[in-house]
Amino acid sequence: LHIPVSAYTQQVGHMGRGRIVHFLISFSPSRNDDLKEMLESNKESLKLEAMKRVVGLIAKGKNASELFPAVVKNVASKNIELKKLVYVYLVRYAEEQQDLALLSISTFQRALKDPNQLIRASALRVLSSIRVPIIVPIMMLAIKEAASDMSPYVRKTSAHAIQKLYSLDQDQKELLIEVIEKLLKDKSTLVAGSVVMAFEEVCPDRIDLIHKNYRKLCNLLVDVEEWGQVVIISMLTRYARTQFTSPWKEDGVFDEHSERAFYESDEEKTRDETEAKPYMMDPDHRLLLRNTKPLLQSRNTAVVMSVAQLYWHLAPKNEVSIVTKSLVRLLRSHREVQYIVLQNIATMSIQRKGMFEPYMKSFYVRSTDATHIKSLKLEILTSLANEANISTILREFQTYVKSQDKQFAAGTIQAIGRCATNISEVTDTCLNGLVLLLSNRDETVVAESVVVIRKLLQTQPTQHSDIIKHMAKLFDNITVPMARASILWLIGEYCERVPKIAPDVLRKMAKSFTSEEDIVKLQTVNLAAKLYLTNSKQTKLLTQYILNLGKYDQNYDIRDRTRFIRQLIVPNDKNGALSKYAHRILLAPKPAPVLESAYKDRDRYQLGTLSHTINTKASGYLELSDWPTVAPDLSVRDVEVIEPVKIHHSIFPFTAHPTPALHQGWSWSTLSPKLQIHFATFQYICSSPNSPPFSYFTSSYCTSLPLTSLPVLDSDENGNVAKEASSSSAEESSSDSESDSDTHTDSDSGTEHKKKTKSKAKPKVRQPTNWEANSLLDHICQNVNNQHSVLQTFSYSHWSTLCVSLFTQFCPRSLSFPLQVSGPAFVPEKSHDLLHRMTGKGLSAQYQFPRQPCLYQPTMVSVQISLTNTTDHPLEQIHIGDRSPTGLNIHCFNTIECLEPDASVTVFMGIDFNDSTQAANFQLCTKEDHFSVSIQPAIGELFLPITMTELDFRKEQGKLLGMNESSATITMAAENMTSQPISRPVATVANLGVVPSGQDNVHRFAGKTASSGAVVLVTVELRESSTALITINTEKSVMGSMLLRDLKQALAQA
Repeated sequence: LHIPVSAYTQQVGHMGRGRIVHFLISFSPSRNDDLKEMLESNKESLKLEAMKRVVGLIAKGKNASELFPAVVKNVASKNIELKKLVYVYLVRYAEEQQDLALLSISTFQRALKDPNQLIRASALRVLSSIRVPIIVPIMMLAIKEAASDMSPYVRKTSAHAIQKLYSLDQDQKELLIEVIEKLLKDKSTLVAGSVVMAFEEVCPDRIDLIHKNYRKLCNLLVDVEEWGQVVIISMLTRYARTQFTSPWKEDGVFDEHSERAFYESDEEKTRDETEAKPYMMDPDHRLLLRNTKPLLQSRNTAVVMSVAQLYWHLAPKNEVSIVTKSLVRLLRSHREVQYIVLQNIATMSIQRKGMFEPYMKSFYVRSTDATHIKSLKLEILTSLANEANISTILREFQTYVKSQDKQFAAGTIQAIGRCATNISEVTDTCLNGLVLLLSNRDETVVAESVVVIRKLLQTQPTQHSDIIKHMAKLFDNITVPMARASILWLIGEYCERVPKIAPDVLRKMAKSFTSEEDIVKLQTVNLAAKLYLTNSKQTKLLTQYILNLGKYDQNYDIRDRTRFIRQLIVPNDKNGALSKYAHRILLAPKPAPVLESAYKDRDRYQLGTLSHTINTKASGYLELSDWPTVAPDLSVRDVEVIEPVKIHHSIFPFTAHPTPALHQGWSWSTLSPKLQIHFATFQYICSSPNSPPFSYFTSSYCTSLPLTSLPVLDSDENGNVAKEASSSSAEESSSDSESDSDTHTDSDSGTEHKKKTKSKAKPKVRQPTNWEANSLLDHICQNVNNQHSVLQTFSYSHWSTLCVSLFTQFCPRSLSFPLQVSGPAFVPEKSHDLLHRMTGKGLSAQYQFPRQPCLYQPTMVSVQISLTNTTDHPLEQIHIGDRSPTGLNIHCFNTIECLEPDASVTVFMGIDFNDSTQAANFQLCTKEDHFSVSIQPAIGELFLPITMTELDFRKEQGKLLGMNESSATITMAAENMTSQPISRPVATVANLGVVPSGQDNVHRFAGKTASSGAVVLVTVELRESSTALITINTEKSVMGSMLLRDLKQALAQA
């Protein structure tokens, strides 16, 4: 910092060198004055530098509040970077300097309309940080507008502001609930966690707001940020406990045979109804469990802990054990994480020992563990002890007893006592071991041993009189008050079994009574009273002496106890009635103490919560409700979404004269589901005449269709498609024009009612039924995987005419499709090993991505698999078996009945990877064997190329800035700084379409994700010095960063 010397020249002159350095460091007023001068200067660079230093001070915990007036003056700066830093400062100090912040409120309101999403979000954040009731209406209006913002980041900020506004003015609850309801419908993963947190703060009891969004939240859970995952899982746990019935009745087993046969007698029906119905898990309940299971592999410990508590509270008992391995994995984390995880494991292990018994060694104590970690591991080992492993655990305990940590050693002795109580087979062994510890030099170990032995002897005192005698002999050497008091209690309680030793112990205690601790004095008085009742001949005088000593003791508890005992055991005229019951009062049989875990009752709190950790209900804790006895209405979660998508006739570039129906367009929402599934396939095939799908159709299928005329399809009893003749394309078009006025064929009676007209009747073409349309598409798809028929290639014109005819007849009117899928710019020939011939016992399999739209479902990625039989015998019934993860949507190829030796066959699968590079695991099966295989997609194979103009590209890119944009600069070879060397590596890495560019140094590529349809835009800008800037814009930020990494590597190595 440029600190003026004049400010402190005089003081420095009188200081030594060391004091001068200290003075320079601690002279904060000059530093802040210098920052004020920089903030008030006319140069943007000085202001920016000053703000960076101010934010640095805040990050270090320094107080920079006195700079507020100088900082707030720059709130209207046009420099984006400076404005961001100013907003960061204001968010921190707006609550402290409310009056000055209010002066800039108009600036914040203007910033809410700023084109930059980060500025809009920062302005809302500052506005919600001003805790003044007078601006509540302004905050409410700003939150409503931000909730409708195009940027998910701004909508996320509005969800955060809801909580701040609610804490300021709870009267706004109803209005805030409306905003929450709107934000809950948001499909962005960036918003989900924040709005659920707002829901939990403002209206956690409004479960009805979650109904329609439940399935969406379950499906988005994997892609939400980690903090949001924790919040959503906690909320869904509470929701599930109110909406689903308990899965613990019959361990949550599905009744897969619940549907009755069509033909069934009434007697069987009546008999079945009388039997107990098995539990059937709600599909939405299963959806929650299935979608949270992958999060057990999260790197975030809070997410893993949240999923574990969800399974503990919601899953069937036979499924809870899947969280065990993940929880044990967390024990390798920091000690703070270990503490929380071990606490929850301690609670779980009490109820379900079998969950953690296989991982018992993970709970062995290490020398480097902290005391509280050691105690928790000890607690868990004690809970896991049973007849099978008790010998191993006791050997481990023997080592722990010798620990230098006295608190831990004492806890180990208590653990041994619990084991002896819970497992009767080792009670004697534990007692003998504890008696040996009485000779230990450590007073803490001896004292704890005495206390535990006392508790154990209460369970079976008649069998252990020798132990009581041994403890009496060691009494003089024991100095710990609690241990001495325990021995006195034992001797007094069982004085009749040691009649010779008890009076002598009382005699010794009478000598040292005045120097003993209070707890020892109390037990001495009790011992004297019990011996007076059982052996008054020897102990009468001793008892009177001890009672006299206690009568004048300094402690009032001892004085009161002494007076009470004297009146109880020494009869007189006043208390004669009470003394009759002295024996029954003092020597009554006492129940044996129960040695229980300190975590036994903690399951009343939800696992993973603060209340569970501190074992007390914390502020804001929401209790889990009991399972409903009758399941609520399932239909409340049904959502009917109809989104009309317009598909323009320009997707058919092959026809110069499209039919009138195409010009009018079609309504996507009225398409049948099967036609919706296959539309993208026809679109791709029509635009790529040389693509492989043309060769998938058999010659018999080709000849069954009149490709130059409008096809009319009938199906015979064998399912073959036949044609109904049409004379020419001219007749076809004329028949089309009259089809609206003509009546259709009556399919039931087979008769036709013809309308009489003056003109000559023309040949009419019957409109196909819905069944016929589906039959044709089924026929096409079945031929794709039918590799045993002769393959022929359609000509371009024939296939084009077929597609036009199909859509003209089968689809309703009005179509406009904004994103046109184009053919791939490049198809890599590289294949990957799916199953090696050695592993597959002669069956070899390879897969590759042909980069074609999937025939089975538009959201799936097409995968081509080549199967080869390298054995000398046929392989039968090759098919796909079990698959994982369970929620993965896979369209399998048809079963291959027989594959001859040295023969190969190519089949196609469709896999919906859900915009994730998570591997699809499944079993490739033959008649005799099952082989586990895995298909791992590269990030670039999850895209589909789209056609886009440069203007549209720029518009879409403008919507995907800020957090939706990632970029990097790379260095390239000089010879690669042209169009061809740029396009080829990009097309190799990712299945993207090339966008025409008016600039030679800028290359653009566009595509969309196959599963969700999110737009992916890639820009490669060539700069000087052989450098290039790669920019990726997409809502899928994770996919964007992964694609950026691959493109950097590909272009740098090109």
